[in-house]
Amino acid sequence: MSSHVDAEIEELSADIEVDDDEPVPVGVKLGSTRTVIVLPTEDGDLKTIRTLTCLARYEDALTGEEQFLYGNEAAREYPDRVEFMLRSGLPEDEDRAELTEQFFEAVIDSYDIPEESAVVYAIPTIDNPAGLDNLSEVIENSSIGAALIESYPESLCGSIPAFGDDLQAIEEIFIAVNMGSTNLEASAYRRGEQISPFTTGAVTGNEVDRIIANYVEEETQGRVNVDVTQAREYKENHADFDSFEPFTDIIQQPGGGSHEFTIERSVMDATNEYLDEAVEKFSNTFLSQLANDHMKIYQLALDQPIVLTGGMACVPGIVDAFEERLGEELGRDVEAITADRADLAATVGAQRIAARLAEIE
Repeated sequence: MSSHVDAEIEELSADIEVDDDEPVPVGVKLGSTRTVIVLPTEDGDLKTIRTLTCLARYEDALTGEEQFLYGNEAAREYPDRVEFMLRSGLPEDEDRAELTEQFFEAVIDSYDIPEESAVVYAIPTIDNPAGLDNLSEVIENSSIGAALIESYPESLCGSIPAFGDDLQAIEEIFIAVNMGSTNLEASAYRRGEQISPFTTGAVTGNEVDRIIANYVEEETQGRVNVDVTQAREYKENHADFDSFEPFTDIIQQPGGGSHEFTIERSVMDATNEYLDEAVEKFSNTFLSQLANDHMKIYQLALDQPIVLTGGMACVPGIVDAFEERLGEELGRDVEAITADRADLAATVGAQRIAARLAEIE
């Protein structure tokens, strides 16, 4: 029997017609850092379920049997041995696929996601056939999606809420940049068709976390060592391109007592370096490739806003900073946009596609 999965539950106001006779349209993103599920409530709003994509094994003190904790609780209680099964964006082998399946089923059980559902998965654009096959197996073996199971690129799903309240993005020609934990992805879309997809693991949100941890050690002259989980929390809570403010934290010393310290540079130095590298890869590799292969789409897409999705797109001020730095790189004006909730956008977009497909079925 799986244990209850600790997750953050949030309701987003919406205006969805809920028909008891229809399968429930569900959006899912099995992310390398977080898993998000979105489905309608009885009142026609959207319920979001968000937890860390991880588990921790421990031994039952009485029986000696192996037990599991999942999600936020696993990361909080066992930071030294927590396993993130999708660290590369996909389950790399059968063992990770099995653990991902176990984790996902525990989330489904904990929050009563209905079996009679139409499920759309937002999946990363990664050239890794074995990993994609493993993810497909996790999806196919889950206990939801009896009515329908489909998957669409995460950057397309994340662009849908950025364009408005409907599925307008499917009718547009535009470029999306997915600033994820494990990859930087970029793709042009022509009426839902993915054109010239690009992905690199060289510029990632996870790398920002590692660099912040290193910079904190440097900034405090070696007095403070934080792990990548703590570094990620610093990034998520404090990184801000508009109005970053130095912040103070306290650590417990190994020999007793505590040490208070202030971070002034580490978080934004790492985040600024990330953005510079992301703009450089996007313009010099992806856009060059797109212009070379599809000049007309390149021209049409740059006249539209560029959509930023993924975890790093949540950093306040990053949209304007991206716009400004890319404009300087290209020597022309560009516009960038993101959804109001970039952290939920891919799953919300997937849920809207699921709702449309359920109507068609």
